[in-house]
Amino acid sequence: MFMRYTTLLFDVDDTLLDFQAAESQALKALFEKEGLHFTSDKEKLYKEVNEARWRAFETGEMSRDEVVNGRFGAFFQLLNHEVDSLAMEQAYREFLNEGHQLLGNSLEVVQHFAEKADLYIVTNGVSKTQFKRLEDSKLLPYFKEVIVSEDTGYQKPMIEFFEYTFAKIPNLNKAQTVIIGDSLSSDIQGGINAEIDTIWLRPDTPKTPLAIEPTHQIRQLEDLYSLLS
Repeated sequence: MFMRYTTLLFDVDDTLLDFQAAESQALKALFEKEGLHFTSDKEKLYKEVNEARWRAFETGEMSRDEVVNGRFGAFFQLLNHEVDSLAMEQAYREFLNEGHQLLGNSLEVVQHFAEKADLYIVTNGVSKTQFKRLEDSKLLPYFKEVIVSEDTGYQKPMIEFFEYTFAKIPNLNKAQTVIIGDSLSSDIQGGINAEIDTIWLRPDTPKTPLAIEPTHQIRQLEDLYSLLS
């Protein structure tokens, strides 16, 4: 079967694995550990704090350590609850490591394309966490390499992250390489910076015109069957 692309770069969170479910589960467990009442409003506030810090990471304004080791201190400060931010991060990380829910039929999709192309993971995050979640979800064996921002010293969408990734791919052909992910600012902008095609996984129709234009758009991973063949 003819494949439009021979090298597929997959994001992890909210592309292959349901990070929203894993995050909610970990936050609830963390609050229980602290003896605090967990609510949807508190979860929303945490996500606002966390997402703002990761945006700062993507633009180079904040280091990964500053993002993860300071986020719970900043969050609980808003709740007037003083905590050891690093200790909270370590506890949260242990809970998050257990979250490996597959997003849709991602395992079957990956198994299908692993027989037809070279698959790589490209993800921002913590290496130990991502490897454990990929292993527990049974996805790990289907990928040639797992590239995590913590190991590269750079993050998507920085060109240096992709230069590191490309150095891991034998006989790279950019024209036959595509990145698949849910984030316009990280995955799609990163692919544009690296001069490769992009596939944006967007379950919902955008409400406003896109500032960043992907090469392709899909609603679910299963759409890759027709798009890539």
